[in-house]
Amino acid sequence: MNNEHGANIFEISKELKINLDKIIDFSSNINPYGASKNAKEYIKNNLDLVSIYPDPNYKDLKLSISKYCKIDQEYITLGNGATEFINSFINIIAPTNTLLLSPVYSEYEKELKKVNSNIFKIFHKKENDFKINIQDILNFSKNNNIDFIILCNPNNPTGFAFSNKEIELLLASFKGTLMIDETYIEFADINLFSSINLLKKYENLFIIRGTSKFFATPGIRLGYSLCANKNIQKKLNQLPNLWNINIIAETMGKIMFSDKKYIADTKLAIKNSKDFIFSTLKKFKNIHIYPSESNFFLCEILNKDLTSDLLYEFLLKKNFIIRNAKSFEGLDNSFFRFCILDSRANLQLINLLIDFFQEEI
Repeated sequence: MNNEHGANIFEISKELKINLDKIIDFSSNINPYGASKNAKEYIKNNLDLVSIYPDPNYKDLKLSISKYCKIDQEYITLGNGATEFINSFINIIAPTNTLLLSPVYSEYEKELKKVNSNIFKIFHKKENDFKINIQDILNFSKNNNIDFIILCNPNNPTGFAFSNKEIELLLASFKGTLMIDETYIEFADINLFSSINLLKKYENLFIIRGTSKFFATPGIRLGYSLCANKNIQKKLNQLPNLWNINIIAETMGKIMFSDKKYIADTKLAIKNSKDFIFSTLKKFKNIHIYPSESNFFLCEILNKDLTSDLLYEFLLKKNFIIRNAKSFEGLDNSFFRFCILDSRANLQLINLLIDFFQEEI
């Protein structure tokens, strides 16, 4: 079964002739504990909202995001998911020379090709646990006349993240535009890794966030960007249609961003699961697990007789789905990625990995 671009559980369900609820999906990177119960309960009890137009200015939603991000509302632009901002911002900037740090989410390169940008790449190296030095980025950018840099922070699929102090070192010297995709930032230490606190100082910084992963709401298509550049904001606001955010997304958004208990409980549960999984897989002789600041881990298969293709098919027969990472540029079929699910599913996956790799731990 082809899994080049991640799992499509609907197709898998049909092909295997099993119900969706029987599939245990470790490939999607979505918070396994679901969306805020407060937000869901409100929607459940107020379904008549679907007969009402949203507030065209989205004042309450922006206020909720403002308090959550600890940033003034003037920096916030709302959108129909994070992907919309990737597309829109690249079109607005239309960069001549762009630097990507690979392997990385493929959507950036797709959009850059549409505007005929020259794409340059620095590759994360496994020998360095996929870490990249900021000075190397600066030197490369200067030598290649880079005017646009895209960072996924934490990075998908490696899990590596730059600290905001490292980001400031980059911004202090780089004269082009820096776009940071913080899709997975809530799974990391926000105080250490988020660059929101740099917005007031650097107008060449553009940050993208979404609600699909941490807030477990990919279906409502809610994203937002943060930027101090008024010209960029004006152009972004000219793109969306009126009422670009639907009433369900607006209502759920303003509740879940203020649901402090849900946010704190999720962070703690994910951290505890990550610590357990990392310490367990570190004992495996046939796997190298790489450090991650996100809710997923990238692993390398060390046994040359085994591949991620074989592992994927083995797990699929058990109704478990991981991400075969060979489709990421710079990785091959010795790499796989999986996200954190609930404790029971995590333990089941570990036991299946023990069986497949014939580990004794």
